[in-house]
This record gives sequence, structure tokens and C-alpha cells, in this order.
Amino acid sequence: MSELTTNRLSVYLRCLNALEDAGVRTISSQALAEQFHLNAAQIRKDLAYFGEFGVRGVGYYVRDLKRHLRKILGLDRKLRVAIIGAGNLGLALADYPGFRQEGFEIAALFDTQSSKVGESSRGGVPIHDMRDLKKIVKRDGISIAMLAVPAPAASEVVDQVVGSGIKAVLNFSPGTLKVPEGVKLKSVDLTVSLESLSFFLAHGDEEGR
Repeated sequence: MSELTTNRLSVYLRCLNALEDAGVRTISSQALAEQFHLNAAQIRKDLAYFGEFGVRGVGYYVRDLKRHLRKILGLDRKLRVAIIGAGNLGLALADYPGFRQEGFEIAALFDTQSSKVGESSRGGVPIHDMRDLKKIVKRDGISIAMLAVPAPAASEVVDQVVGSGIKAVLNFSPGTLKVPEGVKLKSVDLTVSLESLSFFLAHGDEEGR
């Protein structure tokens, strides 16, 4: 299954969350597509890959489809996450409530600065010494790491993360990182996204002419 497909499944799940919150019990692929500006044929194709979830004449039961998607995405179990870097970004990520709502528990922060070790985020996530990473990952069953460290340190840090046994990494540091086979790395470069928006502002008027 491609990463594009898993990304779309995540979008469908967000849509179903909104529908359930609004009290909607059933919905067709066409209505789902129209309400959230999606593609009905793509929805049916993506879901059919995993089985038959729709009911003829009814569509999809929102709660049931939501449960199936959470299982497909591995969200039917608690996932514990470590954040590497207890700076402004790391602390903000640690206390973001949306992660917990979707089943991700931010279990620990790590940093190399001794002045931060032993402290906690505002939400109570403890900050540990980076030297204890492997021990705490094993003890607390942490399976995902988020990297919120300066670019010059990122390569060394990702090696430490992989060495601790973690096989899924979300990187917020700029630049390109390498991980061995069997480890999944996703990078979010906020500067690149801002530069894309800057390009749009600089050339949007030209394209509209």
C-alpha cells in the first residue's frame, strides 16, 4: 500500500470524526466526497482494498467505518512517543492535545542540556537525559520518536534513536537524514512549506493574468 493511500485514509478518518461529532450515522461515498471536497471513486477504491465496508442503499455506517480505519492505521492500540529536543518546538509538541485524542501518548522528552533534565513540560511530560534514551525506550515501550533538534545535531541524534530500537521517526529538523532499511522516516520541513507559500504570493497574480 502506497504512502499516498495511507495519507488519504487519515483524511477519511478526520472526516468521519467530524461526521460522528455532528451526529451523522450513515453516509455515501458521494456525499462524503461532496461534503469534504474529496473524490468519491477514489474513496471507494481505497476502501475496497481492505474489504467491503459499504451497505447497498445505505452507504457507510460512520462509526463502524471509523473503527475499521483506526484498525487499518494501527490506531486501535496505544502508541507511545518520545520527543527528542526539549526546546520551544519540542515542548509545544509534547503538550499538543490532538496527539492524545488520536491515540498517541507523548511519554517522554529528551535533551542533552543538564539544566532541562528532571524538569517537565507544562502538561507534565518528563524531560530525560539523552544518554538514558535506550533504557527508557525499552522500559516505557516507546515506538515512535519525533526529532525537534537543530539541524547540525540531527544526523547524530537519528543514529541514537535508531540505536535505541525505535523504527518510526518523524523529523522536524531541516535537511536530509538517512536511516537503515526497516526504519521509517518522515520529515516535515516547515521552512520549505513557508517558501512554497512565499512563491505563491510572489507569482500568484502573474498566474491569474
